[in-house]
Amino acid sequence: MRDGSLAILALFTYALAACAGTASTSSIATTTASGAADRIPVEVMKPEGPGPFPAGVIAHDCSGLGARSSGAPDRWARELVGRGYAILIADSFSTRGFPNGVCTDASPRRSDVSPAHRVRDAYAALAHARTLPYVDGRRVGLMGGSHGGATTVASMQAPESDTDPLARDKHTDFRAAVALYPACTPGARVWRSASGVYRPIAPLLILIGEMDDWTPAEPCKRLAEAAQGAGYPVSIKIYPGAHHSFDSWNPRRYVPTRINSNAPGGRGATTGGDPAAWADAIREVVAFFGRHLK
Repeated sequence: MRDGSLAILALFTYALAACAGTASTSSIATTTASGAADRIPVEVMKPEGPGPFPAGVIAHDCSGLGARSSGAPDRWARELVGRGYAILIADSFSTRGFPNGVCTDASPRRSDVSPAHRVRDAYAALAHARTLPYVDGRRVGLMGGSHGGATTVASMQAPESDTDPLARDKHTDFRAAVALYPACTPGARVWRSASGVYRPIAPLLILIGEMDDWTPAEPCKRLAEAAQGAGYPVSIKIYPGAHHSFDSWNPRRYVPTRINSNAPGGRGATTGGDPAAWADAIREVVAFFGRHLK
């Protein structure tokens, strides 16, 4: 099938999924980076019917959920709601002073919403999901792209000890997770371990583009290979020729103001949809969550 046909098929699938289910917005109790009590918005979407449904928490990317959002969380939510999943999308940015996201915001405060700190929000959303009468709390997964993908990687890392932050939450864990084009290099903002090997609390699938210049594929490949070598359930698929944010139909573009630790000078990154990779990613995510959540 040619790329143009794949794009039309994906758009048709998206339109069908968008017709299914209902949505509501509320807030959930979480904590700030300093550990203070906090509340953030969450949107909940569900299929028609009483359930109980398997569920997914989606962590948004650095563009957030406001007017400048990439739209990726909503695209994935509609795909999954149309396949029988309840979906929760927590907003980690807007009520914390970043309504337009942090993709180009270099202020020191952006560290307050780093992927490592957003782990609290992911587990707050999980706790909220388990209060919903139409959700099967034993079958909840996590996924996210870019900043949300790194949040997913951080959230799925097993605690080093029972005294680690969120160790108790991770004992009532997500059952599976998908990280789309995450940052995988070990460090305080995403993950680190004494052994140097990433150990997840449940199966983790990483999907990433070969040509990604924002969150390169090679560190994720090394993470997955080391985890697999140690017997941990991490798998990876690298899409040839695909860039960051391949899960869309958006044209490829380079934005010089994007904060990018992998670029000379720390700025500039490329994003662009890839119809073939996008269509395959839908198949991979549906199959992966089908194995672990259904």
